[in-house]
This record gives sequence, structure tokens and C-alpha cells, in this order.
Amino acid sequence: MTVEETLRQLVAIDSVSARSNAEIVSYLGARCEAAGFTNKHFPHTDETGAEKINLVALAGAKYSETPAIELALVGHTDTVPYDPAWTEALQLTEKGGKLFGRGACDTKAFIAAALTAIESIDPAKLRKPLALVFTADEEIGCLGAKRLDQGQPFTARYAIVGEPTSLQPMRAGKGYCVAEFALRGREAHSAYPGLGASAIFRAARLIERIEQIAQELKSYRRNGFDPPYTTLNVGLINGGSAKNIIAGKCRFTLEWRTIPGQESDYVLNLVKQAVKDLQQQDLDFVCEIDASRADESFETSSGSELIQFLEDASGKGSGTVAFGTEAPSMIALGAEAVVFGPGDIRVAHRTGEFVPLDQLSDCVRVVRQAIERFCL
Repeated sequence: MTVEETLRQLVAIDSVSARSNAEIVSYLGARCEAAGFTNKHFPHTDETGAEKINLVALAGAKYSETPAIELALVGHTDTVPYDPAWTEALQLTEKGGKLFGRGACDTKAFIAAALTAIESIDPAKLRKPLALVFTADEEIGCLGAKRLDQGQPFTARYAIVGEPTSLQPMRAGKGYCVAEFALRGREAHSAYPGLGASAIFRAARLIERIEQIAQELKSYRRNGFDPPYTTLNVGLINGGSAKNIIAGKCRFTLEWRTIPGQESDYVLNLVKQAVKDLQQQDLDFVCEIDASRADESFETSSGSELIQFLEDASGKGSGTVAFGTEAPSMIALGAEAVVFGPGDIRVAHRTGEFVPLDQLSDCVRVVRQAIERFCL
């Protein structure tokens, strides 16, 4: 089967994160089994009751209690939602050398390339173990990969984590963290502000301090990133109940993306100190913090054999990414991890998402050569 037809079949499976990924895992498992791989499923039920499955397909070794994998090809099975008005979201469409469809770029193209590559080799000739690792719920927090990290069902020496990088190997990435802040005030008629205390004003004072922290963090730089410092963003805010009522509650969400070498809780600790400072000025200042996500940054040495191979095979020097990936989880499983794949992250997650056909085909070549280099 061609890589394009494989991608067509993958895109046709609706695997948005809100749904069970059992259907796409069944398809992937059948393809891997037909190619001579042994499948192991790691199922769980998410908080909505949907079945989610991580699948590890292994060749070149028997599935022991904790197999030592030489090369892991990693792809997440889920996609972000799509606009119902995009009627061809699940129908791969070619136009101008581009293949359009939900997940075509992020990241079913890499999965299609990996499947096509393994079907061109004889697994009986593998000298070292090769695995395809298909994860659940990457788009909502890399949850499937984190489960593998926690369970340690295998170790890996090298891992290629599929993401749209325009076939440029990415050896480092920023962390991704999220916290929600809930500020309390005291409601009163807005004509008599002295009887109340505005939670929105309190949130504004804290956000102003957060903006100062963001400016200060620009002095801690890591060249190679764009931008080369930890970034902060208050992306959501909600408060108050009516225009003539002093707000009793205000909530906002803060995200930050840490550069390598900076702990994931570094920013959170700075913000907590800002809260303490504000509490000294306002004894009734109440702020509850729910830090719901703290994904570490990652960095693989430029001297890594995998990095050097991918630079040579792709003809591109290694770079960095500012978005979250499953690379830290693979590193926790022992791997030197690189993020790599066809497509551009800037066209992912939008109506009209696409992958260039030439990049898709070239990815098959690079992945096949990686298998030959590290496992054959």
C-alpha cells in the first residue's frame, strides 16, 4: 500500500481526543501484525469513560517484561477537533501537491510514513529491536505517553517522535505548564465600592506582576529557540456577575513555556511569591492556585548519533521547538529523543490542515534509512 493511501485510511478514522481511539488502534495493530510485529496494548479509561489505548508494536525481540528497544518510532493517534463546516475533514484531498485533512499534518502523516517504512523491511533480519509506539491523548496533555513513562513497559535507546517539523530534526524543546488562578473578592453594589472588594481588581494586580515576571525572564536566554527565553501568557480570564456588582470572583489561566535548564515550577514559584507580596499589601487577598500541567523541557546532545544521522538524511541542521511534545516521556524511558516529521506545525490545528506530498514521501525514505542504520 502506498503511503498516500495509508494516510487516506488514517484520516478517514475520526480520532479526535474526545473519542475512544480504539478504532485507529485496531487499524494500526492489524497493519503492524501483518508486517510481522508483535502487539501489546495498554488500555485505560479516561475521565469521561472513553476507552483509550497505547499500542506498542515490537519486532526484533520477544516481548519480555521490559524489552530494551533500540529505535522507537512514536506517533500520537489523536487529533484536535475540526469545524463541522469542513465537510472534507475526514476525506484526504490532494490539491497542488498538498494533502488536506484533519490529522494529515499532525501527526498521521508521520504514522503513515512509519507504517510504509516497516512494510519494506524483513523483521526477521533485524539485529536490534524496533518498535512503533502509538499513544493516546497527546493533544490534551501528552497523557498517553505520560502513562508509558509512569509504567515503564519498555526502555529505548533512540526515539523519533513524530510531529510536523518540515523534516527538520528537532533536538530540544520548551516545556509546557498551565495553572489556573481563582481570586476572591466581596460583592457589593457598585455605587458603594467601600462595602466590597473587587476580585477583578485583585486579579489585575496579580496579572500586572506576572507581566513583570515575563519581562524579567527575557534576561535568561537560550540561543537556538524562538523566542530564546521562557514565555508566559494569560490566555483566559473570567469574572464578575453584572456590570453594577463589585466582582466577588475572578479566574484566569496562565501558561508558560520553559527553556531547557529551567525547572518547570520555576515560574510558578515566582508567581507564588508575587501572591505573598500582594497579600502583605491586602490582608484579605485570597488566591487559589491549581497547577494542572507541568511538562518538562527536553534537550538531546548535538553529538547524538541519532541527531547526526537525521541531519545527514534530511539535509537539515537540527533545531528546536516551542510546542509541547512526547519527547520528555521518551527520554524518561531512556531514549535519546528527536522530534521529526513531515508538515509544518503552523498549519496544524486549523481548517485546511495539510502535509506536502513530497515531504510525506521523503519521510518514508528517512525512516526506512533510520531502521536500516540502527536496527538492521
